[in-house]
Amino acid sequence: ICVPSRASLATGQYVHKIRFWDNAHPYDGSVPSWGHRLMGQGHRVTSIGKLHYRKFGDPNGFHEEINPMHVVDGVGDLLGLIRDELPPRKRNRLDVLQAGGGESTYTRYDHEITAASLRWLKEEAPKYRDKPWVLFVSFVCPHPPMIAPERFFRLYPQDKVPWPNHYWTENPPLHPAMAEFRQSVYPEPMEEAIVRKAIAAYFGMCSYLDHNVGQLLDGLDTLGLSDHTRVIYTSDHGENLGNRGLWGKSVMYEDAAAVPLIFAGADIPQGHSVAAPVSLVDVLPTIVECVGAQAAEGDEELPGYSLLGMANGEKPERTVFSEYHAANSTTGTFLVRRGEFKYVHYVKYRPQLFNLENDPEEMEDLAERKEMQPLLAECEATLRTIVDPEAADALAKSDQRAKIERHGGREAIVGRGAFAYTPAPGEEPVYG
Repeated sequence: ICVPSRASLATGQYVHKIRFWDNAHPYDGSVPSWGHRLMGQGHRVTSIGKLHYRKFGDPNGFHEEINPMHVVDGVGDLLGLIRDELPPRKRNRLDVLQAGGGESTYTRYDHEITAASLRWLKEEAPKYRDKPWVLFVSFVCPHPPMIAPERFFRLYPQDKVPWPNHYWTENPPLHPAMAEFRQSVYPEPMEEAIVRKAIAAYFGMCSYLDHNVGQLLDGLDTLGLSDHTRVIYTSDHGENLGNRGLWGKSVMYEDAAAVPLIFAGADIPQGHSVAAPVSLVDVLPTIVECVGAQAAEGDEELPGYSLLGMANGEKPERTVFSEYHAANSTTGTFLVRRGEFKYVHYVKYRPQLFNLENDPEEMEDLAERKEMQPLLAECEATLRTIVDPEAADALAKSDQRAKIERHGGREAIVGRGAFAYTPAPGEEPVYG
C-alpha cells in the first residue's frame, strides 16, 4: 500500500524495521533516506508531485518539494488502523462504480507535475553542474478516482478489454484472508458493464501516464540530457482490477504486489531483461551508486542491492521480501520469493505457495500438497531469517491501537468514515 511502500523506497529498509506500517503511519524523515545521504554530500535533490509522507516541512530528504501531495492533515487514513473487525469501506466501491472518461483532480495534477518537471529540467538543472542532481517525479495515475482523459479512455473499447480472472468465482477457492478483504470493501459483484468501464478507465490512465512520462523523456532529449542521465521508473503498488473479485491493492498476488522497474542510461544495456526479482529497497543503493555518492555507515547491513550491477550481469544470491500490515487485513502478511516459487505467510491463516513460472496467474495454490511440504518449510525458515512474523504482527497492531486511542477510539474513527484516495493539492477529502 502507498505509504509504507514509499517509506521503504526512501529508506531502503523493510517496514517492520522502520514502523511506517500503513497509510496512517506516514514517513516523517526520522529514518535517513537516500535523499539525506545525497544532500549531505552536496547533491541537489528535488521532488515534484506525490510523496505521501507526513507533511511539508518535515526533514523529508529533499532540498525542495514542488507541488507535493502528503497524507490528509498529516494524519492519513485512520480507518485503515482498525484491523480486528474490519469496518466497511464504501467509498472504494463507489470509485469503481463511477469510473469512466473525463477529467479529475488527479489527471489535472499529473498534467501540472509534468509541466513543473519540464520547467525544472530546463531552468533549474543547469544550475547544478558541479555534482549530479536527482529529480524525483511522482505521478498519481493510475489510481482512483478511476477517470481517464477521454482520448485515452477511448483507446480501449469496453467490449474488447479482457475480463478479470476468476471474477467472483470460487474455483479456485478464495483464501480466507482474501475473503475478508473482499467482504469488507467489495462484498457484491458489480455488473459487467461497470467492470468493463472500470478496466477501460484504468488502461486509459496507464496510457495517460505513459504519455506524461514520454514528455519527460522527450524533454531530456531536447535539453541534451539523455546521454548522461540515468532514469529509474517504478511504482509503489499494483492493482487487482477485478481479478478474483478484488480491486485496489492490499494483497500479495502479483496483480498488486508486483510493480514495474525499468532502468535506462548510457551504461545500462538496452532492451535487456533481468529475470531475477528485485525490490523497492534496491532503489537506495542504486541511486547512491548512480550519483557517485558515499554510502552511509551501516548501509552494508541494508537488504537492498544496486541495480547497476544486476543490469550488467551480476546475479546475487538473494531473497526478495514483502510484508503487509494495513487496511482490509486482520493478519500480518509476508512474502518471500525463492526462484520461481512465491511463499505467502499469514500469521492468522494457512500459507500459500505458487509456482510463478508454471502458473503466472496464481490460480493453483500448492501449499497443501504433500510433496511441497519440505519446500514450504524451507520458505518459512527463510522468512524467519528476515523477520519474526508473529512479533512484527503484534508490534504493528500495538502501534495501530495506540494511534486509534489518540484519535478518539474506534467509534469516532468509524463514524468519521474514510476517503478512497488522498486528495490532490487544493482538493478536500470526501469521506463516506
